[in-house]
Amino acid sequence: MLDTSPLTAALERFADRLRAAPQSRLQQGAAAAALELARELSVRAQRIETPGQAPKEVPDAGIFVVGDQVAVTGLDLAEALRAAAAAPAPAATPDSAKAPSEMLDEAVRLVEQAEIRGMR
Repeated sequence: MLDTSPLTAALERFADRLRAAPQSRLQQGAAAAALELARELSVRAQRIETPGQAPKEVPDAGIFVVGDQVAVTGLDLAEALRAAAAAPAPAATPDSAKAPSEMLDEAVRLVEQAEIRGMR
């Protein structure tokens, strides 16, 4: 089973910081960075779970929910990666060219970069 704890730890840390951030910090760019991250995490999860279908976009529900959006979409991706790692290898497609462990490493980097951009 793929260990997604590095991703979930990074997600929890960033989501908690967003939830605790003052409105001014969220308005200065933290919320925008978080929404962008949530959308990217969601797209990645949907490409794993339903390849070939157009991904649905995470809505902009306001600056006070972006922490939850990051947490939910990130946990969805973590679950999709665990399932992909446990499944028998399908025929190669452009979306499945990377191993789940490589996609996990990329996702952790995305979360860390978004946290740096949003919380500086």
